[in-house]
Amino acid sequence: MNRRTSRTAAVAAALAGLLLAVLPPSGTAAAAGGATATYTNPVTAGTVDTFPDPSVIRGKDGYWYAYGTQNPVFQTKGQTAERILPVLKSADLTHWRYAGEVFTPQTQPAWHGGSRLWAPDIRYTDGHYNLFYSVPDKDTVGVATAPTPTGPWTDGGAVLPADSGCATGDIDEAQFTDVGGQPYLYWGSYDTICVARMNGDRTRVEGAVTEVAQGRRVEGGFVVRRDGYYYLFYSDAGCCDGAYSGYQVKVGRSTSPTGPFTDDRGVDLMSPVSKGGIVVGGSDRWIGPGHNALQTDLAGQDWLVYHAIPANDPDLDPVPGIDRTLSRRPMAIDRLDWIDGWPVLRAGAGPSSTAQQAPVTTWAAGSTFNDGSLGAWQPQGAGTADWTTATEQDSGTYVTHSTGTDPAYLVTSAQAPARTRAEADLRVTSTGGAAGLVLAYQDTGNHVVAWLDRNRNALVTDVRVSGVSAGEQLTALPSGFQWGAWRNVAAELRGTRLTVEVSADRLRDAVATQTRVVPAAAVRAGKVGVAARGAGAAADNVGAAPLSTPVTQRVGDPSPGALLPSYSDEFESAPLSSAWTWVRGPAAGVTTGDGALAWPTQNAELNLGTNTASVLTRDAPPGDFVVETRLRLTNGPGNQQAGLVLYGNDDRYFKLVHAVLPLSHTAGKVTHVTEFAKEGARPTTTPPTAVAYGPMFGGPAADTLWMRLAYHADTAGTEHEVRAATSTDGVHWTWTGVWSLPREQTLRIGLVSLNTSGATARFDYLRTYTYAP
Repeated sequence: MNRRTSRTAAVAAALAGLLLAVLPPSGTAAAAGGATATYTNPVTAGTVDTFPDPSVIRGKDGYWYAYGTQNPVFQTKGQTAERILPVLKSADLTHWRYAGEVFTPQTQPAWHGGSRLWAPDIRYTDGHYNLFYSVPDKDTVGVATAPTPTGPWTDGGAVLPADSGCATGDIDEAQFTDVGGQPYLYWGSYDTICVARMNGDRTRVEGAVTEVAQGRRVEGGFVVRRDGYYYLFYSDAGCCDGAYSGYQVKVGRSTSPTGPFTDDRGVDLMSPVSKGGIVVGGSDRWIGPGHNALQTDLAGQDWLVYHAIPANDPDLDPVPGIDRTLSRRPMAIDRLDWIDGWPVLRAGAGPSSTAQQAPVTTWAAGSTFNDGSLGAWQPQGAGTADWTTATEQDSGTYVTHSTGTDPAYLVTSAQAPARTRAEADLRVTSTGGAAGLVLAYQDTGNHVVAWLDRNRNALVTDVRVSGVSAGEQLTALPSGFQWGAWRNVAAELRGTRLTVEVSADRLRDAVATQTRVVPAAAVRAGKVGVAARGAGAAADNVGAAPLSTPVTQRVGDPSPGALLPSYSDEFESAPLSSAWTWVRGPAAGVTTGDGALAWPTQNAELNLGTNTASVLTRDAPPGDFVVETRLRLTNGPGNQQAGLVLYGNDDRYFKLVHAVLPLSHTAGKVTHVTEFAKEGARPTTTPPTAVAYGPMFGGPAADTLWMRLAYHADTAGTEHEVRAATSTDGVHWTWTGVWSLPREQTLRIGLVSLNTSGATARFDYLRTYTYAP
């Protein structure tokens, strides 16, 4: 898409954004019904040109709000100035409009020293919003608070001490609240992520600092809890080099918020190797997907929120005062599936580039009450005349019930299905009162209710069938629970299993969770609503939607087909087969025979303008193929690499190597990584002749490493497309994202052993197979 087309599309989408301003928030009847809604990434198209490092929250007014890194978000509208932590607003997570910025040049705190501000993280805390943000020029994290998601913001200074105790960069923060209410802050960049406890008002870290992840360019941690595990999402390999950005989202999990976290192969995230657990990698359409957050729709489906670089327009125009090109990084969302205990984007299909089924953001029954009335809501039980509405700045209109000791109910006229997810924002402002979420409601003797019971300081569930209770179940709420602040209560009824979570802001960090089995007779379609007992009960954003159906099977990874003997070599004899040819060779010390090609690493490079290394190449088969080798790389002093290449020329190639690299923050120690890289022309130069190099990092490296490159000729797009995989046992493979280059040269299959002398690479075979993507 050329810039003129892009600007035309931006104007049209901007008009659509103006229409959005008058739409009701999610959950209202005006948005319900009709065909299944769809969306197409990026979801910020036409609203802003770029929106890096997004973080999203559902405000207490029923709208979603997104926050991004400081960037020139309105270039296509003729504005060159950056917006300092821009804010967007949406009714449905897929259509967004601009809602302001956290600071302006006039209001930015002096202690920042004029630094650009990056990577915001938003949380709702005890009746207000805490926005954490990175101050890179000061190598620290700041916090600002506001009564609403759009401000006004009051800065609270630096969250970290001058020496944070973390080994590397003190940016890219994310807050997390554990069961029981203890808050934590995760932070770190290039190449360590750390965690520490926070004080009660979440403005400072305190106590011990624990390193929980390290790796090549590791950053952007974000933690959620699910089914007894803490999941640490993070990105590695570099966010911001346009078409050569190797960002991927990875994940590790732990049974403790302070680790140890391990990937899906059991590798500790603190081990000095690259890691698996790949959630999403790049595609031919979207480069460098990363720096994620997470949202849950009204049906209980999780969505990954992330930025990605469009392959057809990867860079912004030059920005005054910034001496480098900024990558265009709009916001995208995609379905996040949990398969066999691990999160993966779209079951492994990667970033979407076509129309997708949209998040569920309307209820089958329910409302935000923002029309100012009770509408079709039906009072039931005690004190039916005592339900009233009230209004405040943040939540807008909500409902309250202030009298009586017997339960009072306010339910919808419409019914939600038996298999449902219901939620409400609740609070109790008077001692002895209780507010509850009601689902599967038939009448006062037949329903399910989840109470926030202030007198017992507990989440209390009760299931009633034919007027008889199946028994209350209590789960303690944290000591110091702020009853005057809104708390989200979400209940999922899947079969006879009821799961209830209490959280501040729906960000998968519940302070209390309860699971119980309910009688089969209680599983029925019914109304949804709220309950009150005693004084001071209030509710907002109440509704229910059909419960999402989880995806339980991954899409298939590339798989080799038939062996192609004419393009393979078992290295059984010497000399080397005549099918091989050298670029700058033959290399010194290379031997073959007995099932191996041994090649000492060279003091030579194949990087940008330094093209001194030998490359051993042979013809590739026509069409698509998979090439595989088994590599044994003996330990050297560091800065060695060896592996596979698909070679066009010295400045156009794909490379998959086991690389031994120095640890950036530990003198004398090394890290072993699987590096999947491409080198080619930078597309934003005219003509595109400037050479660029971009790495992404795959799964764990080992002394013996199986390696694969899967090649696809995209004839429609006239591109070479390649994915890489590695394995430490030859059975279980970790696949990366996609690198692509224009089909300007014919590629040859090759091997390299380079960077610095001191190690020997042993290739046990080279096998080429057919491949049908």
